Amino acid sequence: MSLPLLPGYSFSRNAGKKRFHKSQHWGFCNNVSMLVSESKPGIGGELIPGQKKEPKCSVFPKGMGSDAPSWVAFDKQVLSFDAYVEDEVPDKVQENYRIRRYKILFYLEDDTIQVNEPEVKNSGLLQGTIIRRHRISLPPPDENEFYTVNHFNINTDVVFYGRTFKIYDCDAFTKNFLKKMGVKLSPPGQCPDDPYLKIWRKNLDYKMRVYPRESSYPLKRFLEYDRKVLRFFCLWDDSNSLFGDRRELVLNYFLSDDTIEIKELVPHNSGRDGMPFFLRRKKLPKYGPPGVYQPGEVTDKLVLNIYSNPSASQLHGYLLDSLKLGKLEQEFYKDSDLSLGTTINVWGRKVLLCDCDEFTKTYYKNKYGIENFTSISCKAPPLPKIERKFPPYTGFGSEEDSLLSCIGLWPKPYPHLKDVKKFLENDSYGNESNILRFLAKLITNQYADMDRLFIISYFLSDDTISVFEPTEKNPVSGIRMFFKRMHVKKPGQRDFKCELSEYFKAQDLYIGAQVTVNGYMFLLFSADEYTLKLMEKNSDKFPLSNIELILEKLREKTSKSGDIKQIFRAADPGVTKKMDYNAFRDIVMTIASGKLTEQEFITIARHYRVPDELCLDVNVLIAMAHEQLRKKNFESFESLMDRCVYQDRERKKVLPRKDIRRLCKSSRLPLTDDLLGSLLSIFEDSEEQINYESFFCALNWRIHPMHKLVEMSALKEKYDDVSVKMPSLIPFKYIDYLTFLKDLCGTEEQ
Repeated sequence: MSLPLLPGYSFSRNAGKKRFHKSQHWGFCNNVSMLVSESKPGIGGELIPGQKKEPKCSVFPKGMGSDAPSWVAFDKQVLSFDAYVEDEVPDKVQENYRIRRYKILFYLEDDTIQVNEPEVKNSGLLQGTIIRRHRISLPPPDENEFYTVNHFNINTDVVFYGRTFKIYDCDAFTKNFLKKMGVKLSPPGQCPDDPYLKIWRKNLDYKMRVYPRESSYPLKRFLEYDRKVLRFFCLWDDSNSLFGDRRELVLNYFLSDDTIEIKELVPHNSGRDGMPFFLRRKKLPKYGPPGVYQPGEVTDKLVLNIYSNPSASQLHGYLLDSLKLGKLEQEFYKDSDLSLGTTINVWGRKVLLCDCDEFTKTYYKNKYGIENFTSISCKAPPLPKIERKFPPYTGFGSEEDSLLSCIGLWPKPYPHLKDVKKFLENDSYGNESNILRFLAKLITNQYADMDRLFIISYFLSDDTISVFEPTEKNPVSGIRMFFKRMHVKKPGQRDFKCELSEYFKAQDLYIGAQVTVNGYMFLLFSADEYTLKLMEKNSDKFPLSNIELILEKLREKTSKSGDIKQIFRAADPGVTKKMDYNAFRDIVMTIASGKLTEQEFITIARHYRVPDELCLDVNVLIAMAHEQLRKKNFESFESLMDRCVYQDRERKKVLPRKDIRRLCKSSRLPLTDDLLGSLLSIFEDSEEQINYESFFCALNWRIHPMHKLVEMSALKEKYDDVSVKMPSLIPFKYIDYLTFLKDLCGTEEQ
């Protein structure tokens, strides 16, 4: 007996509940209130009467596994089922239905389904992807649910959008996966044959037995080899005939019908018309040109008889001569006849096959097993180069201008700069003059010219030479021009010749060389410091200034001259570890046996020299500094003093040497590094501190002027040089011969 429905006689349905929220079912869309979600539950998450719970996205096999999401655990895992559909064919006597095969793909990661139909050639049906990948709902009345993996099995039917797919088999992965899920698989079935195909094959066999035709079908060959072409690069050498030459051709062999097409590669400016084809596409006879045949004699098919339906006037069919008894025999080129190095007959023209493309090589390798594809050059051998001879120099103008008048009809002057890049790289800029200066004297028997000195300048920018003579008679510059700047020819060349003359290069000028300029022979016996440094810096271009090459030359001589250590030990009895310049020169020249030039010895002496100790007077240094400051008109001494006072925090009126040097450099004090270093060394104390007031007061040429220095002329400055008996500009007197012996012999002299 049930309790009455009265207060106190019924149980509360909300007892034990903790969730009483309400789902939002209504909303606004385009300012219109409507039901936005029908699948949301009621109060507290309970289903509304008549509402069904939607399944989850996928059903996975139960067991031990990771907690990874489905799109990670089942990524790229697809179940494949084989199915077929029976489609009705109305209004057709030959067939009532048609069997169509499909592939059903089920993606495990998101339960999506895709249906594909394998393409059949010449079927006339739209095939490929029939249903694109998406989730498919079950047929009514369960249209709110979707297909899952549990709905698929062998020998089951699935309905997709009203079409029934009958599954008869699946792949090995699908069988293994379903077995792991615990699904009992049905035995695989067979797909029934299409009735129309049975009838078509039966009629075809009957016709082949009753009406014999040719065994080969051109259509089959066309479908198999369409757009497959063998390409050969050929050569037709017609140079033996009148006005003939070598022709480069491209031969295309069409595998679909054994026809050949030839095109000619016409080079630019050849004078020939660019014809579209050298040979139109057709079969090429081997023994051409053949005789003249009537139309219809040369054919691939020979008709024996035709037949028709007696009740109808139209043609029903024809019979072909399969034995080809009446066919005219004519041999054409096949793909087996073409190979590299073979000469074919193209209507009387001998064409050589020289090369082919990659597709052709692959075709012959797979079909005939040919591995050797050595190509033959199609290019003509180079013509013998005829040396162009020019008439000799006439004597008018320069040799270059005369040569240009022979090269072109329109006369034009020879360019002033042949190598602009060389001019830009070696032109003078800043402190780099790129000029080699040598001190020279005349080689003459005239007593009045023996003591004359000359300065020969070589300009690296354009390989020109100028000669000046220092003299005391010119009060302005002290020099006068002897030979203006121009290119200088090497001696011993004919004046009127066909080729251009050779001019002096930078490598031809060095200390000890004899140079002939305008008929005067000069001996180069010295060079300035910039020239020597430049040649030593670019020792790859000036081998006579390369210390490594010079030592290697001396090593070849020292192996034959005995122990040279005893010679140097005897020359230095006091063991001073240094040697006089002239004594060192005599020993080295004796060892070299006259194979060492003066330039090479000076390179050795400069490399192993002992620097002289400078003992200059303070007044001389200050006078030199005043001279440089006066030329630059530098007067910013008060700003330097203010900056020093600012740096002097303790007000001791002294600063470290490095701070004074840094302030001078930052203020751009126009003094050289050597002169500034010498001045700082004189004014610094034992603690390397400098009184900046006394230092800058001494440099102030306005307040404390010094007497001008009397410049010593280079002509009056004499050095003891026994070798050349002339003034020398070598600024050192002693050589460190111990280091020289160590580098030369490999061991240090004790």
